[in-house]
Amino acid sequence: MAAADLVHIPDVDIDSDGVFKYVLIRVHATAPSGAPAGESKEIVRGYKWAEYHADIYDRVSGEMQKKGYGCECMGGGRISHQSQDKKIHVYGYSMGYGRAQHSVSTEKIKARYPDYEVTWADDGY
Repeated sequence: MAAADLVHIPDVDIDSDGVFKYVLIRVHATAPSGAPAGESKEIVRGYKWAEYHADIYDRVSGEMQKKGYGCECMGGGRISHQSQDKKIHVYGYSMGYGRAQHSVSTEKIKARYPDYEVTWADDGY
């Protein structure tokens, strides 16, 4: 996969409302050996259906591998998405993956939701 193809992967895909788990994932092109090759990018994925952070990572990494990309989970947390109030709050951590760098996640979310108030904190679970 060419590094330019990474631009076709959305930076953010989260549920439209509610409180749910999320993970920050680094996606990279892979060499024929399966080793990381070239550029990479971080993506944010968060869904209410996930009981565990690993549920999200397993599904997304499986989808990315089918497209020829490798993945690495950079951590997780929770997202409170209040669509009526146009507010998103990123916080907490994943027991399995540790705390994501919420500042990176919120910058990506702000770009996806420019008319929202997007905040983050390391507090909470």
